[in-house]
Amino acid sequence: MSVTTPAGFVAAGVHCGLKSNGNPDLALVVNQGPHFDSASVFTANRCKANPVLWSEQAVKDGVVKAVVLNSGGANCYTGAEGFRTTHEVAERVASHLGIGAIDVVVCSTGLIGLRNDRPTLLAGVDAAHAALSTDGGDDASRAIMTTDSVNKTVVVERDGWSIGGMAKGAGMLAPQLATMLVVITTDAVVPAVELDAALRAATRVSFDRLDSDGCMSTNDTVTVMASGASGVTPDADELTAALTEVCTSLAMQLLADAEGADHEIAITTLRAASEDDAVEVGRSVARSNLFKAAVFGKDPNWGRVLASIGTTGAVFDPADLDVAMNDVWVCRTSGPGEDPAAIDLSPRQVTVTIDLKSGDASATVWTNDLTHAYVHENSAYSS
Repeated sequence: MSVTTPAGFVAAGVHCGLKSNGNPDLALVVNQGPHFDSASVFTANRCKANPVLWSEQAVKDGVVKAVVLNSGGANCYTGAEGFRTTHEVAERVASHLGIGAIDVVVCSTGLIGLRNDRPTLLAGVDAAHAALSTDGGDDASRAIMTTDSVNKTVVVERDGWSIGGMAKGAGMLAPQLATMLVVITTDAVVPAVELDAALRAATRVSFDRLDSDGCMSTNDTVTVMASGASGVTPDADELTAALTEVCTSLAMQLLADAEGADHEIAITTLRAASEDDAVEVGRSVARSNLFKAAVFGKDPNWGRVLASIGTTGAVFDPADLDVAMNDVWVCRTSGPGEDPAAIDLSPRQVTVTIDLKSGDASATVWTNDLTHAYVHENSAYSS
């Protein structure tokens, strides 16, 4: 049931008409309390969609009572009328629930530059409110899909409390979030300040390290709501660990569904001078189209890894780098190592390990290969 597994939450997913194929396209998740603490993170893109501009203001007081999400249209760069649509959607949700519109987060996903039909959206809100249920989590997760091939959900249970989550996303997966909408719920008792700290710690090592194609979206939103309905107050470490487990699971589901991908690639940088250096190196390799194309072609071209490392500002000796692919150390001291023919790149999972020999820090960045299918998918995108 994902977001409706924790006590205190109801949800719904309905078809309102934004998608011509008849698939569900509007979701509503409502926190029934008794607490309404919340935290959110948004895209780092300076070009933001209208729902993000609205929601950034709505979350400032740490109180969110509902999240409404539509697929089939991003409502981005649609002018004043587009922002008015976001506002009216929030107002319609609020009127049904007897709350203030400022306590409603609004999310949209789909094509940029196309206006969502306002009466269609408002009718969808009415239908979603009527369909709210403690069993509605799965329906909600399907209503936010665009190019996703599967819905993405997770539940993590602890002693007396739980966390549920749903996400959408299958392309433009890049740092400072991905092309994704994520709603997370918990019935733990957690003040908003502590929830914010835990969420940022969790996203830093999960969503922020997912870099599918180096493209950053305009609509990315991750919102967590805490109902307090369990009556259990976890300590900060326990909360952060559970929330990190949720975010990592959803991030890996996003990666597994990346548009047209044949391989999922984990790039781990070891013995870096700092964690920032490790992330920078991993991200540079993840963004190398040459490297990603080589993996698609099942070519263990470690030279393209070294070339990517050299574009970073990380601390390392260019003459003393080691690189392994699928645990075969094909590069030693910046020269040929073990025989690349020993590497089998036919399985979907690929690992790249880089040893900078400059310190004690490490980090993993996840990406996928560059395929014909990805190019085809993004040359004729349909929401």
